[in-house]
Amino acid sequence: MSTGRMRAVRMTQWGDPPALTEVARPIPRADEVLIRVEAAGVCRSDLHVLEARPGILPYRTPFTLGHEVAGRVAERGPGATGPAVGERVAVYGPWGCGRCSRCAAGAENYCDRRKELDAVRTGTGAGLGRDGGMADFLLVPSGRLLVPVGDLPAAQAAPLSDAGLTAYHAVSGIRPTLPVEGGASVAVIGVGGLGHLAVQILRATTSARVLAVDVREEALALADACGAHFGTLLRPDSAEVLRRRAGGGVGVDAVLDFVGSHSSLELAVGALRSGGELAVVGSGGGELTVRKSGALPPGVRISLPFWGTRPELEEVVALAREGAVRVETEEFALSSAPEAIDRLRSGHARGRTVLVPD
Repeated sequence: MSTGRMRAVRMTQWGDPPALTEVARPIPRADEVLIRVEAAGVCRSDLHVLEARPGILPYRTPFTLGHEVAGRVAERGPGATGPAVGERVAVYGPWGCGRCSRCAAGAENYCDRRKELDAVRTGTGAGLGRDGGMADFLLVPSGRLLVPVGDLPAAQAAPLSDAGLTAYHAVSGIRPTLPVEGGASVAVIGVGGLGHLAVQILRATTSARVLAVDVREEALALADACGAHFGTLLRPDSAEVLRRRAGGGVGVDAVLDFVGSHSSLELAVGALRSGGELAVVGSGGGELTVRKSGALPPGVRISLPFWGTRPELEEVVALAREGAVRVETEEFALSSAPEAIDRLRSGHARGRTVLVPD
């Protein structure tokens, strides 16, 4: 059993910048598993945590940031199951009770006891109230939360545990609603860390025509590289442009909104056809008014996907290992975490930002 110290990027108190500090290296007990971190993603959710005012989130400080994690099993508690010591894994980030019907099915992102658990342990999962993976080591409560990644590079595997998984879950939600006769069209609004993966997942798992929208030319270039059939900058006539590109002028069959702002939701509503599907993934502060009769097209279904299931993480890892999905990454050393976070906050990051050991 190893002891000692390790580095960790910590949320010390609300309103303060993240701090790279030294803490005790965890010792796995019971069912716990200790992971030597090989890569940890930096996500906009981390910015939401860092910028939250006291009392907004049900977390107690301090805790280590980082919910996108890949690494190697270093030690296991005496009751641990799952991947063996030395095996490379991605960490499934939403940690539920492990016992309710949804957790038993691998959908810990929708754990029935989430509010109860938050009240007891003040944490949604890795890096969200509980110590996460922006560190040399991560203590995971159970081997059930680990998905083998084989020889997939860690900087590719880590972002799959949130950016890839959330995009995959959103696509999985709208996929059964797409017309079976073909000719379907899906608009992806926001081609950033999640959106560029959604484009690839749509191309790999559907026959839909993929239409990308962003406010940045470089994001549209990324969408094109990822296989989008068409891309356009957000502008006053974007809804009409998407409706025409969808064929017949009736509108797109589904919209994946990875922004969630007022303007992106307005575009989504304007571009959707009757009976279409809107998945709001981004947390940009926009709002929709739902009423009959209102601005929404008749028959539209709205979903609010949150993260994804453990089986879906296995599926998106399989796609990545097959070469069907590749994460666009910018890598920073763990010691440069504050710089990486600032770059993401400034909007200059391309694809997904990843911290690696140094």
